[in-house]
Amino acid sequence: MVALPEEVDRVIDLGTGAGLPGLVVAVERPNVCVVLLDRRENRMDALRRDVASMGLSNRVTVVCAEAASAARRPDLAAGFGAVVARGFGPPEATLEAASPFLRPGGALVVSEPPNIVESRWPASVLGRWGFTSAERFPGVVRLRYGTGVSRETSETEIP
Repeated sequence: MVALPEEVDRVIDLGTGAGLPGLVVAVERPNVCVVLLDRRENRMDALRRDVASMGLSNRVTVVCAEAASAARRPDLAAGFGAVVARGFGPPEATLEAASPFLRPGGALVVSEPPNIVESRWPASVLGRWGFTSAERFPGVVRLRYGTGVSRETSETEIP
């Protein structure tokens, strides 16, 4: 995953479903610990078995919870260098859900719909949730989470 910063040591996959993109990160980055988060218990049971059969249980954790409640857990709150999401929801909902998990300077990497023309990440929305910059990569956007950022405004917008 090219958009994931090299220095990241811990990643959470919001709304992981079948484990994508979190399992891809775990396989491609053997030095990264990954949390796969989803609210659907039946999917998480299957995913736990998949993680074990892949031999990833030592650094991949499966958590069944709503993002908002998981973000209040001491072992998850503000503990990640990156959040990844694929089809989690509209931009503002994704920013709101991701920000409590990120450390200052962390990154949110989100899959983008194909052939997107206009910005889905307006500066006013980025700033409201503490994000300071955004950068496009093929099929994804990477948003940086900052410190001391006004939640009302930001100067960066993806064209």
